[in-house]
Amino acid sequence: MTEARGSAGPNGETHARNAPGAPCWVSLMVHGLAATEEFYGSLFGWEFQPGPQQLGPYVRALLDGHEVAGIGQLPPDRHLPVAWTPYLASEDVDLTAETVRLCGGTVGVGPLDAGDAGRLVIGSDPAGAVFGVWQAAAHLGTSIAGVPGTPAWHELLTFETPSVAKFYETVFGYEEEPVVSADFDYVTLHIAGRPVAGLHGVGNALPRDRGPHWMTYFEAADTDEAVALVVDLGGHVLKPPHDSAHGRVATVADPEGAWFSLIQVAR
Repeated sequence: MTEARGSAGPNGETHARNAPGAPCWVSLMVHGLAATEEFYGSLFGWEFQPGPQQLGPYVRALLDGHEVAGIGQLPPDRHLPVAWTPYLASEDVDLTAETVRLCGGTVGVGPLDAGDAGRLVIGSDPAGAVFGVWQAAAHLGTSIAGVPGTPAWHELLTFETPSVAKFYETVFGYEEEPVVSADFDYVTLHIAGRPVAGLHGVGNALPRDRGPHWMTYFEAADTDEAVALVVDLGGHVLKPPHDSAHGRVATVADPEGAWFSLIQVAR
């Protein structure tokens, strides 16, 4: 992974409105909303308040009063993968949805209004990875960054990057910075020279039961302690803590099976 700082101000607060294409929110749909609130509340110190209910029961997670993420409840008859989904900012979600279709992606939900909060789409890229698009109105998105319990980075794990990178570049206007390596397939997506997300081609190492998917990295004060707490709270470890160029990283799953990564950022 690489790291996107620079979206946060000196006090960890993000800028008022996100540039088009910037990850601006992350949301999780689960079967047991109350149990999931308890897990993430204990892990990250989040508190919860009701959010828009257009897609069913939904809460916003807050850290020190700042909005961080959303968690919604799946209908009992919907057997969808439980996964964290990043939302990418758009100034015109209807136009973005049409561009997604024209570029070989799929629109599964929307465009639709989420009350007075904004307008959204949930789609997938040509390889099948699910992402959201958010056109902000009253709700601008994640309002704090750079502290434990907040999203630190978003990374797409996919088969190979060239064609998928072209899709995201065309839809959202990113600039690409590929890693020049014979055995490492990685592209960093930039907006106005600032890294905002990564695409990692892993070929056959991609889990067959998961397919291409976006991974959210949440900041941790201490990755090892956070991983131990995940296990105590009923989650499990997918990749144990290890050091990287960007900090100490681990990949875990919550009790319902949603994958996410923890990073103790090197500073």
